[in-house]
Amino acid sequence: MFDRYKFTAACLVTLGLHSVAQGQEGVPPGITEPLILAPYVATEAQCTRPPGLQQNLVFVQDNRRDFMEGVGFGLERAAGDRDLTYSNVLSENDAGRMIEQVNALRASATGAVVVAPVDPRSLAPSLQALIAQGTYVGAVVPPPAVTILNAPQYLTGKTLAEEAARYIRDSLGGKANVVLLTHDSLQFLAPRFRAMRDVLGQLPGVTIVADISPTPVSEEGGYQTMKTILLAQPDIDVVLGADAVVLGAMRALRESGKARNDQFLGGIDGEPDAIRAIQTNDGPYRATVSLASSIFGYALGQFAADWLDGKVVPQGLDVLPSLLTRDNIANYQAEISDPAQVWNDKKRRDEYLRMYGGICYDTRSEYLNFAWSSEAEPN
Repeated sequence: MFDRYKFTAACLVTLGLHSVAQGQEGVPPGITEPLILAPYVATEAQCTRPPGLQQNLVFVQDNRRDFMEGVGFGLERAAGDRDLTYSNVLSENDAGRMIEQVNALRASATGAVVVAPVDPRSLAPSLQALIAQGTYVGAVVPPPAVTILNAPQYLTGKTLAEEAARYIRDSLGGKANVVLLTHDSLQFLAPRFRAMRDVLGQLPGVTIVADISPTPVSEEGGYQTMKTILLAQPDIDVVLGADAVVLGAMRALRESGKARNDQFLGGIDGEPDAIRAIQTNDGPYRATVSLASSIFGYALGQFAADWLDGKVVPQGLDVLPSLLTRDNIANYQAEISDPAQVWNDKKRRDEYLRMYGGICYDTRSEYLNFAWSSEAEPN
């Protein structure tokens, strides 16, 4: 008896297995037990083109933060390049509204949906019904979806921490008081901060003087948390965390007169304010790790078009961390402003994206219904 999880969707199409019968009642649960997906292999095998659906792509967006605006930019560019009608619906962080929006898209036979869920658990049944209907569903991190986008979170944190460690060795004489502004309460982000602790723990001259999650995890939260930390420990050399909270921490350092040009402040997310701070030559903000949202948005738009054309698409998509410093920001900004050029250049694309698994309309019952990560350990 073969293990179905080791077969790609292309194999399943060839064997005629695991397809969703037309008119089947109920919604298949998808793959609920974690598994390791093999690298995606492009195939010429053709599946059925989803019948009765519009040739359109809709982004169901949680809010207007810059990261998600980048996703929409990439999706719209891909839709235009593949002759799909593109639209965007905004949920304004309202989980109930998002459910209503997704249900309306199913009722109108929308061909492809990419979603950034507000509340993944409550939205899941609506997404499952979309998939059962044959609609392409791409998700920014939480399941369920035909294609799940995620970042290798440990690698993301490691990338930033290694740059900080290099700076500590080269510019601070190997010694530093470090503040980690974490978000460990969000389970899928916790590996970022584990990586930071692992890397910095290898430097004998480093002392982590604070390891705390601001409340809220925002610029204001980072500001208030750093003000409290400075009361107990006024001499800070390194601050790491999400860009928003580190920007708040920088404001607190400056207001208290504790900011120095030889400090290392670094964040994750590639926020525009962080990039502007890095480009200030005499400031302490030195690096941000970006997850190029316009480039992975463009990829998801391409997968949506392929799905509607009856092709096999990846089940998992990694967006790889890009370390941005004063030396390389200009080149990065040029690439994210033209995601099609990156997508069409395999070498450049592989620097940003990795693809795993395979699925198409005929094998859509094999959609991922667990929190997929390429960094998951094999059972």
